[in-house]
Amino acid sequence: MVLSPSNQLGGKAVDNLQTSPASTPAHLWIVGVISLLWNSFGCVDYTMSKVDPIGYMQSVGMGEAEIAYVGTFPAWFTAFWALGVWGAFVGSILLLMRSARAVAAYALSLLGLAVSQIYQFTDSSMPASMNSGAMLTMTAVIWASLLFFLWYSRRMAASGVLR
Repeated sequence: MVLSPSNQLGGKAVDNLQTSPASTPAHLWIVGVISLLWNSFGCVDYTMSKVDPIGYMQSVGMGEAEIAYVGTFPAWFTAFWALGVWGAFVGSILLLMRSARAVAAYALSLLGLAVSQIYQFTDSSMPASMNSGAMLTMTAVIWASLLFFLWYSRRMAASGVLR
């Protein structure tokens, strides 16, 4: 606390009851925009997989076996997949709005990602092509980015940047 004549009383400091929010660091806007762009791709992927599954999956290079496998996902899996992608998207928006609720949104997204990934990687009917080096690399990038956004939002909330 900075002492000035207005908050001193007889040489003793008087607590100022007004607190000013932490200023917004430039890196919040950079991370927020990157998060929004990155997580938008997940939303597009999810939406296109529901709107035009065969056409979209063929356009991204999936073959008949992969398309058939994705078509067998149970409804509960789809719900967790949606929670993962839309939770991260909402987290991005909340981060840009400087809302501490971004932490909860990213945490829910992490839950969705974890459940959907556990299902996929323990399902013996998953085509081998979906367990390739490129797919595993993409999965690692998704995990790393979401964990970073969750960590970052928690750090910004703890420092008072997010309200």
